[in-house]
Amino acid sequence: MKCSLIGNPNVGKTTIFNILTGSNQKIGNYPGVTVQKKVGKIKDNIELIDLPGIYSLDSLSIEEKISLEYLKTEKPDLIINVIDSSNLYRNLFLTLQLKSFNIPMILVLNMIDIAEKNNIIIDTNKLSLQFNCKIFAINGNKKSSTKSLKNFIENYQPINIKNDEINKDESYDKIYEEIDSILKSCLKNNKYIGKNKSEYIDKIILNKYLSLPILIIIFYLVFKITFSWVGGPLSDIFSNLISNKFIPTIENLLLSSSNLTKSFILDGIISAVSTIISFLPIILSMFICLTFLESCGYIARSAVLLDRFMGIFGLSGKAFLPMLMSFGCTVPAIMATRTFENDNDRKTSIFLLPLISCSARLPVFLLFTNIFFKEHREIVILFLYVLSIILAIIIGLIMKSFSKKNYSGEVFILELPNYKLPSLSYIFKESLNKISSFFKKIGTLILSISIIIWFLSNFNIYGFCSVEDSFLYSIGTYISKIFIPLGFGFWQAAVSLITGLMAKEFIISSMGVAFGLNLHEILPTFFSVQSSISFLVFVLLYTPCISVLSTVKHEYGMKLTIILTIYQFLLAYSVSFFVFNIINLFW
Repeated sequence: MKCSLIGNPNVGKTTIFNILTGSNQKIGNYPGVTVQKKVGKIKDNIELIDLPGIYSLDSLSIEEKISLEYLKTEKPDLIINVIDSSNLYRNLFLTLQLKSFNIPMILVLNMIDIAEKNNIIIDTNKLSLQFNCKIFAINGNKKSSTKSLKNFIENYQPINIKNDEINKDESYDKIYEEIDSILKSCLKNNKYIGKNKSEYIDKIILNKYLSLPILIIIFYLVFKITFSWVGGPLSDIFSNLISNKFIPTIENLLLSSSNLTKSFILDGIISAVSTIISFLPIILSMFICLTFLESCGYIARSAVLLDRFMGIFGLSGKAFLPMLMSFGCTVPAIMATRTFENDNDRKTSIFLLPLISCSARLPVFLLFTNIFFKEHREIVILFLYVLSIILAIIIGLIMKSFSKKNYSGEVFILELPNYKLPSLSYIFKESLNKISSFFKKIGTLILSISIIIWFLSNFNIYGFCSVEDSFLYSIGTYISKIFIPLGFGFWQAAVSLITGLMAKEFIISSMGVAFGLNLHEILPTFFSVQSSISFLVFVLLYTPCISVLSTVKHEYGMKLTIILTIYQFLLAYSVSFFVFNIINLFW
């Protein structure tokens, strides 16, 4: 038996889905689109699919098209329509549209506790008669209140019904007149004297003068938790455990093994695995914070606050959060674009987010500025960050001008949900769900590429060898020629940029192998001040690391990944060439 869970955004569908299916669920994407698809099993013979949150079935957005197509083609045995009990007027519009599909339906009045606090008393018996279906009034945050719903679904026997057809061409006014009639008979008191807690909080959060400082403080705290207080320190602990405990233990076990075996296990496998593990605390911390902010209702408000500013990029306010996240790590930033309402915003963001300098590039910036610009390193690093933002704005404006030919320019409309405190179990479960595909899809690819790079840096046609005699040296020498116009046309720089595709931090370790350990003395003999700036600009802008490319492939497909790879390389080359030659004119 197939059941479909459907409802407006922010009605608690995901919470109910998690309770009904437990851990027996899987996450993927709908074919051909980037909208997340959740499928779970209530019992072995009962499948539950969580359809995207939508306001209607007018087939305007991707989510609406998906839901409409699913209901038409799959024809589930039961529709579970989740409704926000405190906002029946808005929610029942979708409910009336669902009646026209002649599919058995039950109504789940979620957040009944919030409705009661707002003095909204619903006569469920009368509402059940109006829609000719079973109704469950629940508080989705309490598992105990969903027991009767779960029992009903587990014992449900599919039936065929015939509803009165709704005129699909009927005006919105006519539909809302019907909703008014239903509410008059079913609500014992739908007028709440005074303001609810959300309205009181919004007086401060959305205050004309306080809203922006509060937003900055909140996201500053998110970054502190992610990179300084929780995620960063845990990441360091993981890395130290691997470096000081795990790797020495493996080295002791490999004492009697050949150099080839040691190199393959330590450099080819463990180095890649440690990179993946070091991502875990940071990404999980970020998703926990974001899931909390999203669930409590603040993300919607931050998007509204910054909608006008994000319009510069040709995006809506929802794009603000991924842009901010990119300063830490581009991978979760790209994954956060799943929340965008249209494909245009998603694809535009993919071309802008990797331009924002992530934290992985910072070690390269620090190394070069300490050597070449010790007295002005803050100015040079600030220049690089400002340059990335300016280029993002320019690319955004260019893409916006092209998108006008294909998109009519949507008005950003977003309902502000009531504030609510999500449960800890929900936050952790949702956060783990969001990163599970990251490690399944990307972890294996990173490991594969790491082994390939290890092979290239340790072998030639005659077998195991030093770096200077390896395939990677030959490749680096050949590729280095294209970097001559940029000022760093030597194989060591080319090799470091190649390995930087694994992770930008690898640029430093590759230079340590290629140049020697004392980089502070050796680098000035290869780089000039002008070429060092050119190199930093190239590192800032060139093709993102494998983790980012893998995420783009997973979310958007191979075609867009190839376009992104070529576009960023050409952009980096062009800007570096321009910067190098301009500096040479005046320095």
